[in-house]
Amino acid sequence: MCTSNEVPAFSHLVSGWHSIDWESSHRKVRGLQVRIAKAVNTQQWRKVNSLQRMLVHSFSAKALAVKRVTENRGRKTPGVDGETWDTPDAKWNAVHCLERKGYRPRPLRRVYIPKSNGKSRPLGIPTMLDRAMQALYLLALEPVSETIADRNSYGFRPLRSTADAIEQLFVNLSRVNSAKWVLEGDIKGCFDNINHNWLIENVPLDRGIVRKWLKAGYMESGQLFPTEAGTPQGGIISPVLANIALDGLEKELEALFGKKNTKASYKTKVNYVRYADDFVITGISKELLVNEVKPVVEAFMAERGLTLSAEKTVITHVSEGFDFLGQNVRSYKGKLLIKPAHKNLKSFLAKIRQIVKGNKTVPTWQLIDLLNPVIRGWANYHRHIVAKETFNYVDYRIWKMLWQWCRRRHLNRRKRWIKDKYFKRVGKRNWVFSDHYPSGKLATLLYANDTPIKRHTKIKAEANPYLPEFETYFEQRLEYVWRNSEQGKRKTYTLWNRQQKRCPMCNQLITFETGWNVHHIIERHKGGDHKLENLVLLHPNCHRKLHTNKGMLTAGFINK
Repeated sequence: MCTSNEVPAFSHLVSGWHSIDWESSHRKVRGLQVRIAKAVNTQQWRKVNSLQRMLVHSFSAKALAVKRVTENRGRKTPGVDGETWDTPDAKWNAVHCLERKGYRPRPLRRVYIPKSNGKSRPLGIPTMLDRAMQALYLLALEPVSETIADRNSYGFRPLRSTADAIEQLFVNLSRVNSAKWVLEGDIKGCFDNINHNWLIENVPLDRGIVRKWLKAGYMESGQLFPTEAGTPQGGIISPVLANIALDGLEKELEALFGKKNTKASYKTKVNYVRYADDFVITGISKELLVNEVKPVVEAFMAERGLTLSAEKTVITHVSEGFDFLGQNVRSYKGKLLIKPAHKNLKSFLAKIRQIVKGNKTVPTWQLIDLLNPVIRGWANYHRHIVAKETFNYVDYRIWKMLWQWCRRRHLNRRKRWIKDKYFKRVGKRNWVFSDHYPSGKLATLLYANDTPIKRHTKIKAEANPYLPEFETYFEQRLEYVWRNSEQGKRKTYTLWNRQQKRCPMCNQLITFETGWNVHHIIERHKGGDHKLENLVLLHPNCHRKLHTNKGMLTAGFINK
C-alpha cells in the first residue's frame, strides 16, 4: 500500500473521501477532456500532450480514477499485493498515491478463465494502485482514441454495442446492388501478440508509463515471468490500447478503394466493420478480396506484430452465410436475414441445461430466479434480428428440460398432478412454470418469445462523446438506450427522466457505466414506502456518501 505522507495543496479544500465535491471534479475533468479532443481534431499534438499532463496531475482526475476502481465489479479482487481499498480512509489515501514520480507497476496476478471452446484465456489482475493509475491515464487517453478511432469500430467504446456492428453489416450487405462477398478476419492471439515497440511509439500518451505497464510481467505459481508482447487482458486501459493498435485499417482501405458512397467505392464495394479484434470486410468479388484487400490487411497487421489466422480467416459468399458476434448473416434468395447463430444457440441451451441439472433439489422459485436472468439476457441480445422462430424453439427446449426436472422429483405421480403443481395459467398462457416465493408473491419463468423484436437504431459512425457538437445527440442516444432496455423501463426510467437523467447529489449523468442505486428519501425503517415520490436514483458513491453523512434528500433538492 502507498504510504505517502505528503500533504497536497488541495488538502485545505477537502478533508476526506466523502467531502469530495464530485460535481466539480467531473466538470473539471470533462472540461480538460473536451479540450484534448478539440486539439486532436486540429492536429495540435503538443497541446494534447500538455493537456494530458495537466489532467493526470489534477486532484479531480485522481479522485475519479480511485472512485472507478473501487466501484466496478472487480473491486474485491486483489492483485499480487493482496490489497483492496474498501474503506473511505483507504480510498482517500490512495488519491494521494497516484504520482508519476517513482511509480513502478507491480507484476500482474495470472488467473485463467474458461472460453466457450473449452480452452482457457489468461487474465492478468493488476494491483489496486496499478488499476487506479491506468484509470487515471485512461481519462487522458480516451478523448484521443475516440477522436482518431475508425468510424465503424464498435468494440470497447462508449455507447457502442454489438447491435451497432450488426446493423452496419446489414446496411453494407442488404441492398440489391450491395457487395456479395465478405472476408471474415480472425487475428491470431490479438491481445497476446501486439508489438510493444509499436504501442510505445504510437500510443498518444506518456511513453514511460506505457512502457512500464507493458513490461511489468506476471506472477504465476510464485514465479515472475516477463512480458515481451501483447497487452495484459484484465487491465482497465488494455482494451483502448488494443483499439488504437487496430485503428487505421478503415482509413487505409478507404484511401485505396474509395470512401463509402463515392464513385470509387461503387466499383469495389469495400466496406469495413470491426468489433474488438473481430472484423468483416465486404467486396464486390472474391478475387478482389483475395488479391488486393487481404494483402493490405496482412501488411497492416504485420506492422503491429499481428498475423491473420490461416484457418479462421475465410472469404465467403453471403448466400452461404457467416457468423459474426454470435449471429448468422445470410442471404436467402436475395433477401438478407440475420438470425441467432447455431453455435450461439447451442451454447445457450447447454448453459440452461447445466443450471437445471445442477439444481435438482432446489425450490421451484429458486430455479426460476436462476433461469430468468440468463433467458432475459440472451433474448435481449438477439431481439434486434430475425429471432422469433428461434425464440419459440428455445421456449420448447426449456419446457422439455423443466418437464424432465419435475418428473424426476415425483416419479410416482401422474402427469396431470405434476402439471397442476408446477405449470399454471398466467394471462393467456397456460403452461407457465411458476411457484410462490416464501413471501407469497408469484414467481414465473420468463419466455424468450415474450421478448418483442425491434429493429436497432445504429449510432452515428462519426459521433464523438468528447466533442460539444455531439452533446445533444448523445443525450438523446442515452435516452434511447434506456427506453429499450430492461434496466431502463418502468419505475427506473420514470425516476431517471424526472431527474433530467442526472444524479441530484453530484449533478452528473447516470449511465449504465456509472451504475445507480435507488434511494428512499424517507427511509423504510422510518415509515417510507416504495412510491415514486419517495424514490430517487443516485450514483453508488453518492448513495454511500449520503448515508455516511446521515443527510436527507427532499423533493426540492431533487428538482433544484
